Amino acid sequence: MKKIWWTVIIIVAVIVFVLIIKNQQNQIVEEELAKCIGENSVLYVQFGCHACEIQEDMFGDYVDYLEIIDCFYKKGLCAGITSTPTWEINGARYKGVQSIDKLKELTGC
Repeated sequence: MKKIWWTVIIIVAVIVFVLIIKNQQNQIVEEELAKCIGENSVLYVQFGCHACEIQEDMFGDYVDYLEIIDCFYKKGLCAGITSTPTWEINGARYKGVQSIDKLKELTGC
């Protein structure tokens, strides 16, 4: 009987952990915040990049406010970009999916 309870507790803990992580990835921004981040950054992506899709999806309907350069189609604009997504903010580059909170901090929005 103890094994069953421990199994249930572990399963519930894993589910809660997964939901928390998924919620952080699926944060959606407000319109004004998306505008501010877009005005203060460049997002480098690449066609077929799943992580890039996750990053863009975080902006929901306001993704068009971002300055996005797709390195698959515009290789000439991606000198020095070694992986996508990469954010360029204030002359520095940040690789990988960034949380909305991190982007707010980096851009000063």
